[in-house]
Amino acid sequence: MICDHLDRVLQDLTARYEQVCVVGDASIQHSVVSIQKFGEWSALWLEVSEERKSLETVQAIWDFLFAQSMTRRGVLVCIGGGVLTDIAGLAAATYKRGIDYINVPTTLLAMVDASTGGKTGINYGGLKNSIGVFAPPVETLIWPEWLKTLPAKEFLNGYAEMLKTGLIAESGRLWDRLLQYDPDQMDIAPLTALIADCVAAKEQIVKQDPREEGLRKVLNLGHTFGHALEEMNNQHAEVSSQMPHGYAVLYGLIAELYLSVTKLACPKEPLQQLTQLMLHYYGRPVCKCSDRDELIRLMQQDKKNERAAEINCTLISNIAQPVINQIITIEEANEALEYLFSL
Repeated sequence: MICDHLDRVLQDLTARYEQVCVVGDASIQHSVVSIQKFGEWSALWLEVSEERKSLETVQAIWDFLFAQSMTRRGVLVCIGGGVLTDIAGLAAATYKRGIDYINVPTTLLAMVDASTGGKTGINYGGLKNSIGVFAPPVETLIWPEWLKTLPAKEFLNGYAEMLKTGLIAESGRLWDRLLQYDPDQMDIAPLTALIADCVAAKEQIVKQDPREEGLRKVLNLGHTFGHALEEMNNQHAEVSSQMPHGYAVLYGLIAELYLSVTKLACPKEPLQQLTQLMLHYYGRPVCKCSDRDELIRLMQQDKKNERAAEINCTLISNIAQPVINQIITIEEANEALEYLFSL
């Protein structure tokens, strides 16, 4: 939920739970907000990155909870971006077979995506989020004031996921409103309303299909190609030059909208609009046409595939008309990548 008064909501936790512990992103540990609002509880502050999205980090959280003698009558407050909430959510879901946890997302990407929906996980075997469980938080507290602390790149990171939601939401009006928003301005007031609508759209889908057996697959738009681009780029890149998840999703959206046009006769306008946004805000992906074999291999290993070595995508036949379980041939994947890399 969007909360204007985070203090009041957090204070209620001490009345609802026997014990409160915090796991947070170390990058915000010394912020005034963290000191004022979370300083009274035992906390574990972690250095967070995709490289540390691992079993070792989950074990560190388990060790912390055992050291605090946390029982199943306690609650874990997870403060940070999507990587942190994914890891801490998995730790909470498995500690003593599951304790309550609350997400407090501090990035735009986490607010509109990772902190809601109940997906938790870690990376394993070079594959993103390949180990995890469905375990929804008891609550997600979205405090827009966090957005004032973000650099421009983090705004764009979250904006890409919002664009994905706009493409699949039941009402095409969300897509139009997102196109009218200028992320360069980083204006919080209109963005708050857009966040609320994106979260509501996702929650409506998740409520109908919490374990991604059908409808929820619409949320994977852009992610088959996007995850492959992200994984390949980040396996060998320094942390400072890694591809942010939202950027990868934006590139994946372009590839998958290209296929939507060629396979499902989707109008070209959304693809053209996304391409303009990429060139203006995000730049071109650093991968090359020579990387295509590795990208296809990664797509064939994607956890969303129902059969070995297939490439399963969500596409759209129009705005607000997603189509799941579209099996893409290697030739079609190569064609989409060729289009993306030619821009």
